[in-house]
Amino acid sequence: MKPIIPFEPVRQEIIPTGDQWIYQIKWDGVRILAYADGNGIALYNRKLHERTEHYPELHDISSYSRTNCFILDGEIIALAEDGKPSFHEVMRRDGLRRMERVDQVKKHVPVYYMVFDILYHNGSWVHQRPLHERLKLLGDMLLPNPVVQQVTPQTDGHALFELMKQQRMEGIVCKRLDSGYEIAGKNANWVKVKNYGDIIAAIGGFTLSGNIVNAVLLGLYDKEGRFWYIGHTGTGRLSKPEWRELTEKLKPHVIRESPFANKPERHHNVYWVLPTLCAKIMYTEWRLQEGRSLRQPSIQAFVEKPARECVFPMDM
Repeated sequence: MKPIIPFEPVRQEIIPTGDQWIYQIKWDGVRILAYADGNGIALYNRKLHERTEHYPELHDISSYSRTNCFILDGEIIALAEDGKPSFHEVMRRDGLRRMERVDQVKKHVPVYYMVFDILYHNGSWVHQRPLHERLKLLGDMLLPNPVVQQVTPQTDGHALFELMKQQRMEGIVCKRLDSGYEIAGKNANWVKVKNYGDIIAAIGGFTLSGNIVNAVLLGLYDKEGRFWYIGHTGTGRLSKPEWRELTEKLKPHVIRESPFANKPERHHNVYWVLPTLCAKIMYTEWRLQEGRSLRQPSIQAFVEKPARECVFPMDM
């Protein structure tokens, strides 16, 4: 099967309401589509990069499906010590590049596949059928096990969002029950309402404490290719060994002049670097009146992405 680009929700601040809407948790993980053709399973992310070997927990199709021919859409998640989904933890699996380490790492980082849609079933495409039909079909064919679960839809979006705020989780996705699944599409039939923001930014500088990085300066590119400072952070989910590893990655890229088009608020004792390393950043809000900077940014995990693709969102 040829992998496809999944349907994406649009972002809104207002939760849509009405009988035609259902609401699901927005899981903070890695979007993965599972393709089974009767001869085995293949896993691909939203960028069409294969992840089959990263998640051997999904290789035994008969353990979670009544059929061996399907395309499922869902999110691979991993849990932090507090029992909540953690992008940092799941990237310890998804970021692996030496596949011989998978068996070792999976003992320390178990993952779960939260399935929320089905696009293909027993030789037929079903993505254009209304969501309520696809959810019933998914429920009929899926055999939930400790690793694979169907995402439960809720009927009260405001109550679910309040729970996400209380639990400090990412937010919710609102979906019309009469909607089809638009491959490689994005429209308001699916709406995401987020409790906090996140973005992938490039690192343009750092500061040291005891020869170890203790904070990084973050930036995004504009459409003219200029690199703008948007904030700095020394907080997040990184462990001390990961800060040391970050130090070794950044030092070879030190340059003499600032790569930023604007002057960072933090610029004393800074080592400037050529933007090459990218990180997923969580933040509470954009401060548009203060140079489009982030409020309370924190590093969630490092991601493989060309720095030049770290650009301002269209709605900024």
